[in-house]
Amino acid sequence: MTTATKAPETAPAAAPPSRTQPSAPAGSLPSLTGLRWMAAVLVFGLHVHNFRYFGGTGARFMSWGFEAGASGVSFFFVLSGFVLMWSARPGDRAGRFWWRRVARVYPVHLVTVAIALLMALTLPRQPRPTLPQGLADVFLVHSWWRPWWQTLDPVSWSLACEAFFYAGFPLLALVLRRLDARGARLLAALSVLAVLVLAWTDAHHWWDQPISSFPAARLPEFVLGAATARLVLLGRWRGPGLEASLALAVIGYFLVPQITDEYAATACTIVGFALLIPAAALADLRGLPSLWRRRWLVRLGELSFAFYMVHLLVLRTGTHLLGTRPRFGLLTGAAAATVAFAVSLGLSWLLYEGVERPARRLLLRPSRRTTA
Repeated sequence: MTTATKAPETAPAAAPPSRTQPSAPAGSLPSLTGLRWMAAVLVFGLHVHNFRYFGGTGARFMSWGFEAGASGVSFFFVLSGFVLMWSARPGDRAGRFWWRRVARVYPVHLVTVAIALLMALTLPRQPRPTLPQGLADVFLVHSWWRPWWQTLDPVSWSLACEAFFYAGFPLLALVLRRLDARGARLLAALSVLAVLVLAWTDAHHWWDQPISSFPAARLPEFVLGAATARLVLLGRWRGPGLEASLALAVIGYFLVPQITDEYAATACTIVGFALLIPAAALADLRGLPSLWRRRWLVRLGELSFAFYMVHLLVLRTGTHLLGTRPRFGLLTGAAAATVAFAVSLGLSWLLYEGVERPARRLLLRPSRRTTA
């Protein structure tokens, strides 16, 4: 999950801002930060659904609204590729890029690992990891082997995928900078094709284990995001506008329950997400109207990474108060879900203000030798 508000050092060739609409600061993409929050909410709703807070009518509503919530992670993967390519610095060394990524994700990751370990050691019915499992989680390699993929904080499996993407991004950026618009379009098309082929093979059980959490299988989503960012930077993106792209993404989202779950569902949303992200970026660049640019939504988007990392730990802790699969009525379930949401949001604010921001400033602070 990547912050989407920094401008690249080279100005994009996109169309200039409209003279009739207020625009975001040059190169800033706040709508992408707002969209991050919505993707995080989808994942939260999925987990509330999985913990069976609701029975009866409430359960049917949650199933309709959030059964496809795992697609929020796919959105994060596409968004991550787009934002990293958008903000890539020409001539940047791979080591500097990787250090910025460590500063971005590792402090919150280590804190949530510590919280999850404390829960495992002190609360009953919590799975206790072995030493190899714990170390694999800490170093973000646990998604490569299915028995370890949800060790400690289960949502960190997606960080292991992101770590793999980050490892190869300097090479990907080098390749993309050498591609013209035709080459970038071809790479984007091949990425979509790879997602569709992997989804088909997963639905037909060609794999010995599910591939939804396997980092290499999620790479095409990241590459697709980077390729669309290259097209925007070249001023050659020709996708639909924000409203039409959002409509296609929503349609794809509600198609997911009609498809086999796990990775195969990615085929439903990949095109909509690949259109929505550059459309939102161009809306910011051109000063076009965008709901996702509202200040409160952007603020929530800034908290979305911490929220994503902590919310499942809150829901797990809640099982000791509410029981497992409580299946409450509509009002009681809504109250319980609201409390879990509020606690998760409060903790995400604490993590953002107390860990994520200060740790990033500390780790990225120029050395005295550099500033002398």
